[in-house]
Amino acid sequence: MQGQMCWLSSLGADGEKILHLQVSPNQPWRPYNACREYAVPDYKIPGGSKGWATYQKLLKAGWTLVPSARANEFVNNYSDSIIQNQ
Repeated sequence: MQGQMCWLSSLGADGEKILHLQVSPNQPWRPYNACREYAVPDYKIPGGSKGWATYQKLLKAGWTLVPSARANEFVNNYSDSIIQNQ
């Protein structure tokens, strides 16, 4: 299965960016380490990017990298629709 990947901040706009995955278009973005079926262990490099090894694996498997701005639009729209449905 081919999905989409994006580097999003873990804690708001100023947080460290980590790899997020979207398995299908209507699913929310999830941190790579919450997707055990796709994630691989991180490289043991001090200060290395969280999810870099998973990114390399999924890129080779045909996954698409999406710009952060586009993914953030989806996140904001998804959050708004949840709030409206409560």
